[in-house]
Amino acid sequence: MLYKDKKRRLGDRYDGFKLRKVDTLFQLIPVIMRTRTDSLVYFEDEIDITEVEQFIREHRRAGMENLSMLQLFMSAIVRVFSLRPRLNRFVAGKKIYARNTLRISLAVKHSLTVSGEETNIMPEFEPDDSLYEVNQKFNESFKTEVESVKNAESKGNDTDLFAKAVGACPMFIKSSIVWAARNRDKIGLMPKMINKISPFHSSAFITDMGSLGVGPVYHHLYEFGTCSLFFAMGKKETKNVLNDDGSVSKRKVIKIKIVADERICDGYYYASSIKLLKKLIKNPEQLLLKPESVMLDDGI
Repeated sequence: MLYKDKKRRLGDRYDGFKLRKVDTLFQLIPVIMRTRTDSLVYFEDEIDITEVEQFIREHRRAGMENLSMLQLFMSAIVRVFSLRPRLNRFVAGKKIYARNTLRISLAVKHSLTVSGEETNIMPEFEPDDSLYEVNQKFNESFKTEVESVKNAESKGNDTDLFAKAVGACPMFIKSSIVWAARNRDKIGLMPKMINKISPFHSSAFITDMGSLGVGPVYHHLYEFGTCSLFFAMGKKETKNVLNDDGSVSKRKVIKIKIVADERICDGYYYASSIKLLKKLIKNPEQLLLKPESVMLDDGI
């Protein structure tokens, strides 16, 4: 958990600390833009992964189990959060909070078929985790959550079981449960059990569209929950690039699309964070080492 030694004060939540050192404008923005739908901003970029693919193959052979572009992408996001902590904020009840955990949600299909059901895995990381630790934690989460639901005797993970239990209720009960959870969440009184199993209460959501053989999409943020960032990664593509000497070379690239809640930080902060994300992905050797320092949110 982030900020382990920090004591909670009046106005803080069990899942975050209220920001008290922000500009007056940022205190006003959540009042003006009251929903995430009203606050969405969209980013799109392309990343050259020609050398990155060789890096992944080499470290997979060296023993980094199931290392993939998705895990490297996730590790880069964890590192960006450690260096750009304002990204790990959320808005609830018209107030901005610094989240005290670093959790990433992913939706994974049980099987790549039209009828295949989805489940969510939510590995939790420390801000100083290296690629080795991200790889290990992802694999552990994948094995315990995804492989268990593939077992015919399993009824799913906690998230699936809760969703099925609520889904089996009459409509007025379902609506009442969601209404109560949503409104209690606004004031930080939603049961911790729901927060723990909810993929909508994460630092970020990732979808790997490349695994489906298509490009990335601009995925909306959810009004329910506290997730402020959604990353979509597309399929690998080959691109002809004109070199400085006039020759043409083929390069492997992926496109990414990001949807963000603009109320948590300004455009310059987002732009510099995306540049950092690209730099880390293109130079994955940096992710093998722990960061020299971890930045804490200066708005608390």
